[in-house]
Amino acid sequence: MENLYPRAFSLLLTLFLIFPQLLQSQTQNGAFSRQPPRPVVFTPHNRPDSDPQQVHISLAGIDHIRVSWITEAKHAKSVVEYGKESGKYNALANGEHKSYRYFFYHSGEIHHVKIGPLEPSTTYFYRCGGSGPEFSFRTPPSGFPIEFAVVGDLGQTEWTASTLQHIDSKDYDVLLLPGDLSYADGKQPLWDSFGRLVEPYASRRPWMVTEGNHEIETFPILHPYGFRSYNNRWRMPHEESGSTSNLYYSFDVAGTHIIMLGSYTEFDADSSQYKWLEADLANVDRKKTPWIFVLLHAPWYNTNTAHQGEGESMRKAMEELLYKARVDVVFAGHVHAYERFTRIFHDKENQCGPMYVTVGDGGNREGLALTFKNPTSPLSLFREASFGHGRLSVLNQTHAHWSWHRNNDSKAVVADQVWFESLSISKACRETLEDQGLSSSLKEEL
Repeated sequence: MENLYPRAFSLLLTLFLIFPQLLQSQTQNGAFSRQPPRPVVFTPHNRPDSDPQQVHISLAGIDHIRVSWITEAKHAKSVVEYGKESGKYNALANGEHKSYRYFFYHSGEIHHVKIGPLEPSTTYFYRCGGSGPEFSFRTPPSGFPIEFAVVGDLGQTEWTASTLQHIDSKDYDVLLLPGDLSYADGKQPLWDSFGRLVEPYASRRPWMVTEGNHEIETFPILHPYGFRSYNNRWRMPHEESGSTSNLYYSFDVAGTHIIMLGSYTEFDADSSQYKWLEADLANVDRKKTPWIFVLLHAPWYNTNTAHQGEGESMRKAMEELLYKARVDVVFAGHVHAYERFTRIFHDKENQCGPMYVTVGDGGNREGLALTFKNPTSPLSLFREASFGHGRLSVLNQTHAHWSWHRNNDSKAVVADQVWFESLSISKACRETLEDQGLSSSLKEEL
């Protein structure tokens, strides 16, 4: 719809440029160096108004996928036809659609349709709205092994395009993104451009995302409540996981339990998110689901000079919950660099705590955070300010492999990697739980 309001959008863009402090979508960056970024890539709309665009899929409960897309036409149908053969659709599902306004911008119709039940490790062909191109996706496996692509602070620059190409050069099952998607920062046509940019990838594999500070998009008086664009466009399975907010949720896939937390909604002990997390962790059966991974935006541990201490309040509120549940890894974004820590609890090395990894280096327009604190903390095992992405390969119930792939122009280079074991099999960590006097049911699971 951006073509309908060129003058209004220009006026709004000018307002943002003159009064950037009014748009509360970014936290204070502080004084730190950034490598010059590459140009923003704007992806235009080149299909008929009734055809789907910005198609992406996400996991939506056991054996189900949610298909999301946008049409310029207001009366396009919210329907998905699908089947196991190209051009032959023997199943059909209906869903819903809505739109939203942000200042002078009026979005297209945003469609969400949940399809299933689906078979694991199976390719399905599908068509959205009864017209337009055919798409296809492959469902994740029902068991091990499973591979996740992990990338944060993606944006839509030439670096972003490079990162996406590197991710796509090797197969994976699910993509995990710990916040900062489009870097629209209130400029709504950039949300549309981002959706078109990632469609070739996000329409073929489930993309599971959580929000970052660039998704907030509040504006005094006129738009006091945040995440309007994000919540409308990127619906995640919060209802399926018992959450009352799209800003935090969880899902199970192939023996792993993935928790997506919200760094920019309430998280103290009296909050809905804290109570939900506590209940969610208590319901994980580590015999059936031996791995737990957590994603959030603002890192709890960080030796880069950028965004120092911004995740500290959340860490103090929630770290003990994750420690007692024996969470295996916590992934974060926000800091535009890569960093891997040892297992930590309460600022000290602890072999029963999670491993912490920052992957806020997907390709954002702001550039890289080049400066790290010195001397290097003994808790930080590898750190580098380069664009790239990560791969989490869960081999079986006991062992997984993490690798970080640095962007080069022509290929991704493995710069850091580590094998690690699930805490669910650790006898020492089980004994620690016994010393803490935790419930017998949790001990048995471990």
